[in-house]
Amino acid sequence: QVQFVESGGGLVQPGGSLRLSCAGSGLSFRIRVMAWYRQGPGKQREQVAFIRINGNPNYADSVKGRFTISRDNAKNMVYLQMNSLTPEDTAVYYCNTSPPWDSRNWGQGTQVTLSS
Repeated sequence: QVQFVESGGGLVQPGGSLRLSCAGSGLSFRIRVMAWYRQGPGKQREQVAFIRINGNPNYADSVKGRFTISRDNAKNMVYLQMNSLTPEDTAVYYCNTSPPWDSRNWGQGTQVTLSS
């Protein structure tokens, strides 16, 4: 019943920006630490950012200073603003709780591709 639906990905030039959105159902974001994860080609899934109940964020070194995570608990939404994108940011991006809710409840993710 718990599910996450990501949107906002696309093809973007290096140095460009993109804003991702995540809608959740079956659980209340208000009482959960939320996070964004990504999986690049040939790589394991990694956590890129999380945001605490009070809104305090934390970022992986690879995205610190470029990405901003935010939340709207009333709407059960989480967002990821991505700036100064590089080819290394090419990946499928997923949202979930932190730690992840369950292996059965990963969404389809949204593809972010940096153009050549």
